[in-house]
Amino acid sequence: MNRTVRGQATARGTTSATSYLLLLPSFLGIGCFLLAPVAVVLWLSVHSWNLLGPIEFTGLANWRSVLSDRQFGHSLLVTLALTALVVPAQTVLGFAIAALLARRGRGGAVLRVVYALPWMCAPVAVGVVWQWIFAPSGGAISALLGRPVEWLSSPTLALPCVAAVIVWMNVGYVALFFVAGIRAIPREILDAGALDGATGWRRTRWLILPLLRPTTFFVLVTGVLTVFQTFDAVYALTKGGPGHATDVVAMRLYSEAFEAAHPGRAAVMAVVMFAIMFAITLAQHRYFRNRTKRGEAERYEY
Repeated sequence: MNRTVRGQATARGTTSATSYLLLLPSFLGIGCFLLAPVAVVLWLSVHSWNLLGPIEFTGLANWRSVLSDRQFGHSLLVTLALTALVVPAQTVLGFAIAALLARRGRGGAVLRVVYALPWMCAPVAVGVVWQWIFAPSGGAISALLGRPVEWLSSPTLALPCVAAVIVWMNVGYVALFFVAGIRAIPREILDAGALDGATGWRRTRWLILPLLRPTTFFVLVTGVLTVFQTFDAVYALTKGGPGHATDVVAMRLYSEAFEAAHPGRAAVMAVVMFAIMFAITLAQHRYFRNRTKRGEAERYEY
């Protein structure tokens, strides 16, 4: 009996050791590419360094400097405004496109590839192309209007133009996820709803949208994270101008780290940006979790 128990314990120990050995590459990747950079950023946030000279410990001096910096506060507001412009627009447009692409027919696969192409292109290249489109003289939009418009040089128009470009880049990516979500809905549920009179908008409102809550949650979370980290498109289009009208947090972080040679302040900005993104993601998670729990009760209340 004891020999049998010892044999089972040995087998379990061997299995556990093999499991951890197989997970070791993943643990190494997480440690090297996630945990180590986070530790370096936190370490830099309490040190002063000009990228060339010696590194000096400064305690909370960088934190006090950044948190009292009005320019950084302005960059946060610009980033939040850009998020408010981009995320709802690309989500609504992505769902509308997905509703069309989800219909089975000829050319559907080709259209899905076409819509996803802007997302697969390099953001800098896309920014250069759109910079030509928005050019006041010789630009495509000004030529169509018949008069020059300072799209990217106006403090009022620059941010909406940048938002439009980001939406154009991401809407195909969003649509593909909604297409997958719509096609994953069991056909029996839609047929049962049709028998009860749920057609057109009523079917979308009471059946499709509640069943797409996990997909919507993923799209919104990734959309917010993407906008908060947007740098390439803004840099190619406006470089944060005019008059800091498009100076998002990623642009401010880049300027502090490499132009002003203050990586300690940039590290603090990165930590603050991470905290804000984490708080927004947590709020979205709680909202969709509560809505999903009530989804079964709401599904047939049309």
